[in-house]
Amino acid sequence: MQLETNSRPTPIDDIIENFSLLEEWDDRYRYVIELGRMLRPFPEEQRTDANNVQGCVSQVWLATTIEHRDGRPFLTFAGDSDAHIVRGLVAILIALLSGRPASEISGENPLALFERLGLGEHLTPQRSNGFRSMVARTRADAAAALAEAV
Repeated sequence: MQLETNSRPTPIDDIIENFSLLEEWDDRYRYVIELGRMLRPFPEEQRTDANNVQGCVSQVWLATTIEHRDGRPFLTFAGDSDAHIVRGLVAILIALLSGRPASEISGENPLALFERLGLGEHLTPQRSNGFRSMVARTRADAAAALAEAV
């Protein structure tokens, strides 16, 4: 398994493939933590109430940047958490959604990926609920970007 440097998020296809290679949950758990360690450093000035994700037991921040290309809004996400495993979940979500058009983000189902990777059955209900809150936040940001584009 080869991990990317922290110059960019690990592509989601690589994450899915690496999960399939790891048979033991302990190895998958360590991999999720490693993904979190590879996130770009989150700027201190971005740790604001506006970027704080409500509904997470841990502190989670997601910052969204919108760029318009060919008349469509594309969203880039940056994030962080004060909990190692949650930081890894942030990394997975960013790998799945960041850099994509808002319309694709609205139609994506990160919760299905969460279950496919076996995260739902191995993480606490609080962590699962936190992930759902992160997904809701990205969807709300995508919907807002689409509404502004009209």
